[in-house]
Amino acid sequence: MFFSKIPAITTKELEQNLHEKPVIIDVRTDNEFVEGHIPGAKNIPLQIINEYTPTTKCYVICESGMRSKQAVKQLKAKGYEVTNVKGGMRAWNGPRKGGKE
Repeated sequence: MFFSKIPAITTKELEQNLHEKPVIIDVRTDNEFVEGHIPGAKNIPLQIINEYTPTTKCYVICESGMRSKQAVKQLKAKGYEVTNVKGGMRAWNGPRKGGKE
């Protein structure tokens, strides 16, 4: 079996694409999401990511990039077009909703 490379982009690249209104999945816990997230992101914690069925390409983010990488592997295995956001919310300098705005 071949290991496929996890598609990934930087937070800067994602920020530059926000005007296209990409589908962003935040796999952090509910509490982490409420503390601050990318406007328009959907909160689907990693524990339930297998229940999610994307209808279009989406970007997956977490706090540091580790959980989102796991989520991307799971969704990719089911045939979905998903991309990991490297560095996660720690590296995110773009607009933020919730928490300390």
